[in-house]
Amino acid sequence: MSETQVTWLTQDAYDRLKGELDELVANRPVIAAKINEAREEGDLRENGGYHAAREEQGQVESRIRQLQELLRTAQVGDVPTESGVAKPGSVLTVRYDGEDETEQFLLANREEGAHGDLEVYSPSSPLGKALLDAEEGESREYELPNGGNMKVTLVKAEPFDG
Repeated sequence: MSETQVTWLTQDAYDRLKGELDELVANRPVIAAKINEAREEGDLRENGGYHAAREEQGQVESRIRQLQELLRTAQVGDVPTESGVAKPGSVLTVRYDGEDETEQFLLANREEGAHGDLEVYSPSSPLGKALLDAEEGESREYELPNGGNMKVTLVKAEPFDG
C-alpha cells in the first residue's frame, strides 16, 4: 500500500500550479483539434504532425494528472516564521559527519520552483525525513541509497525569504 504523500506548498506556488492546471485543461480542445486536422491529412503512418500532436497530448495529460494529484494532497501554508527548527519551507544549513564544509538547501517540494543556486530537497526524501522537526545542533542519521547510513547535523534553520 502506498501512503498518500502530503506536499507543502506556499499559497503563491499553489496558485501558480492551479493556474497551470486550469490552462492545460482549457487547452485540451486545441490539442484535440490539432490531432483531428492531422488525421484528416491521410496516411497516419507517415504523418509527422499527427504523431507530434498525439505526443503533445500524452505529455499534457500526464502533467494534468501530476498537477491534480499534487494539488489534491497539497498542504498550503505560509513559510515558517520561526528559526531553529527544520520545517517545510525552511532554509537548512547542515554539516555531514566527517566534513568541515556546510551545505545549504531549501526543504520543500521541487514544485516550489528553482531558487537560484539553492538546492531543493523534499521533506519526503531520506535526508528531508531525517531532518524534519530537528532542532539546531541536533544530529540525525538517514539511509543512503547504497544501504549505508549518513549522520548529518542541523547547523541552522531559518525561514525561506524567497
